[in-house]
Parts: sequence; C-alpha cells; structure tokens
Amino acid sequence: MRLLVIGDVVGRPGRRAVKANLGELKREFNLDLTIANGENAAGGNGITREVAQELFNAGVDVITMGNHVWSKKDSYDYINKETRIVRPANYPPGAPGAGVNIFETSRKTKVAVINLSGRIFLPPLDCPFRKVDEILLRLKEEARVIVVDFHAEATSEKIAMGWHLAGRVSAVCGTHTHVQTADEQILPGGTAYITDLGMTGPRDSVIGVKKELVINKFISQLPVKFEVAAGLFQFNGAVIDIDGETGEAKDIRRIQNFE
Repeated sequence: MRLLVIGDVVGRPGRRAVKANLGELKREFNLDLTIANGENAAGGNGITREVAQELFNAGVDVITMGNHVWSKKDSYDYINKETRIVRPANYPPGAPGAGVNIFETSRKTKVAVINLSGRIFLPPLDCPFRKVDEILLRLKEEARVIVVDFHAEATSEKIAMGWHLAGRVSAVCGTHTHVQTADEQILPGGTAYITDLGMTGPRDSVIGVKKELVINKFISQLPVKFEVAAGLFQFNGAVIDIDGETGEAKDIRRIQNFE
C-alpha cells in the first residue's frame, strides 16, 4: 500500500497547494491514504469545520494537528466529533477529540494514525514516549500499519522518537518546523522516518509568515502580529510504501513541488 503524508498546511495558500497537487499525486502514485497536518490550515493557526471540509473535499483522508489545535475555540465540538481529525494524544484526559484513530483503505487495509506533540520548546504535555507505548499496547491486534505524526520542535526529540519506535510502527513523520529535512530513511525493522515533512503553504515567506513582519520582529525585538504570506505556494510531503500484511515500510521519498 502507498501513503502520502503532507507537511503542515498553512492558511489559504496551503489549501490552494493541496487542491492543486493532490489529484495529480493520487493518479501518479496510486495512493491508498492521504494524511495532512492541518494545525495551521485556518489563517495560520488552528482549524475550523469549513477549512477541514475544504481539505477533505480536496482528497485528504485524515488531518493531524499540533500545538495550535485549540486556537479556534469554536472548533472544539467539531474536533470532538470528527473522527478524521486526530489531535496530539499526549494532551491530558478530558481534551476534546482523539489522539489515535483507525482508518480503512479501499483495499480494506486498516491504518492506525497516531498524533503526538513534543515537549522541547513546546507546552509541557504528558510524555509522548510513554504515551505512544501505551497506545501501541492497545493497537497490537487492531492494525498492522501504524503511522505517527510527531509534531515537535527539536530535531533531537524527533530522531529519538524515530529510534524509540523503530520496528514497532510503519512510519514516524516529523512536523511543525515547516522546513523539509533531507534525512528520509528506513530504520531497522521497517519504519519509514523523516525528521520534518516541511510546509505546504506560501513559498516566499518565513515558514509561512509574511517576510517583512518576521524580519521586523528580529530587528526590533518588539511584538509583531504575524500574518500568513500570499503569492506563490509550495507543496511538501512524503510518499511511503508499506507492506499491508506486515506493516513494514519498504520505501520513502520526499515530495517538493512549487507553483
């Protein structure tokens, strides 16, 4: 089976990039499932029902989230009910939504999608390493194909998670930094790994934000309200080939398209 995992979708340009690229990628790679990180999809922070539906209509099957998951307060009830949205599993008990869900492809293969948030330079949530261990105990008999979106800032934390899960899950894909890394590989035991999938959003920007605003903040050290950049877009992600019977990844390749 073949999956596409899309790096952080940022604002309207990111949604445009998904709509412009996903149909052709589905035809080219004969994809079985598409997962997109959507925590920046609504104006650069959070998600709404309307934005999520736009991504689903474009062909996204599952939306994962991150540290901006709660930025739109009116979306809490929607996140709680929409099973195709998976938020970080290591939020404390009582948080809306689910941190893991199982999805079935057209070929009847069950795919478990887990979302985790890192703790270095991010809110101090429950330990993602211990949390994923708990989840895997429950998933043992439910799905052989398991994909983890680890939304984290520090490369060291992401790499450590990759090795922690090597041979235990099908893929560990890092998100959050919006800069695609060139370290895609198959770890021992058949786990596809990449430190960061990159960003699907405005190309001529500073990780999705208008360049001049970020530059001004660095120079002045004064508070600046960030705005999503406009103009040309980029599409970042990775295509992963997985043995549906064993759950072992066989190949991972980066996708980097520009408008």
